[in-house]
Amino acid sequence: MAVAPPKVLTIAGSDSGGGAGLQADLRTLFACGVHGMTAVTAVTVQNSLGVTGYTEIPPEVVAAQIEAVATDIGVDAAKTGMLASAAIIEAVAGALDRVRTGPFVVDPVAASMHGNQLLADDALDALRTLLFPRATLVTPNLDEVRLLTGLDVRSRADQRKAAEVLHAMGPEWVLVKGGHLWDDPECLDVLYDGSEFIELLGPRYDVKHTHGSGDTLASAIASQLARGADVPAAVRFGKDFIVRSVAAAYPLGSGVGPVSPLWRLSDPS
Repeated sequence: MAVAPPKVLTIAGSDSGGGAGLQADLRTLFACGVHGMTAVTAVTVQNSLGVTGYTEIPPEVVAAQIEAVATDIGVDAAKTGMLASAAIIEAVAGALDRVRTGPFVVDPVAASMHGNQLLADDALDALRTLLFPRATLVTPNLDEVRLLTGLDVRSRADQRKAAEVLHAMGPEWVLVKGGHLWDDPECLDVLYDGSEFIELLGPRYDVKHTHGSGDTLASAIASQLARGADVPAAVRFGKDFIVRSVAAAYPLGSGVGPVSPLWRLSDPS
C-alpha cells in the first residue's frame, strides 16, 4: 500500500472556467505531488472574459468543510483564495482556532486582474485583523497592497516599505509580488520576516494569459511548506514554479487564458 503524500487544504472559490480559484489550486497541488483538499467559499459564474456573478457558501458550511477535513484526513498546510465576505473570513478564523492545519498561506484575493476591488471594506478589515495574525505567509500583489495599506507601490523601494507595513499587521512572513510593476524589466518579489529582506528576481514575459497566477504561486508554496520546507525555500520553489507556469500559459476562450502548471508533468525537476 502506498504512503499518502503531504496534504494541502485550499479555502477558496470555484472558477467555472477552470483558470483560477480552487481549480487552479488543485491543478498546481497535483503537479507538485501533494494531495489537494477543498473548503469552497463561493461559486463563481466565470469564463475567460471575467466574472459575471457569484454565490457565497454559508459561513458555517465553509467552517464545517475545514473541520471535516482537518479532523479526519489531516492538513499539512493550508492556503486561502477568494473569501468573499467578512462573515466567511470570521468563520475561517474560528475554524483555524479549533483544528490544526500546519503552515497557513493567505493569498489576499482582494482585487481583480484589472485592479478593481473585490472585497468590501469590512472584509478587508477582517483580513487584516483576523487572518494576517494567523498567517505563516501573506502573498499580496500590488493592487492588493494598495487596498490593504493605502500605499501606491511604484518602485522596488516601495515594495520594501509595503512589506514592512504588512508585516506589522501580524503575519510571520510577507511576500510582496512585483508582477504589476510594469516599468521594471524584471519581475521582483520581496520576501520579509520583520528583519531581513530577500529579493527574488525572475523574467518578465510579454504574455496576456496570466489568469490564476496568484493562486498557482500560493499553492506551489503551500505544497513545499507541507513537505516541511522553511518559508524562504518554499517561496523560492514557488517563484521558479510560477515563472515556468507563465512561460507555459495557453489561450482559452475569447479572453485571458491561464498560467499552466502542466509543464511539470514532463519536467518534474
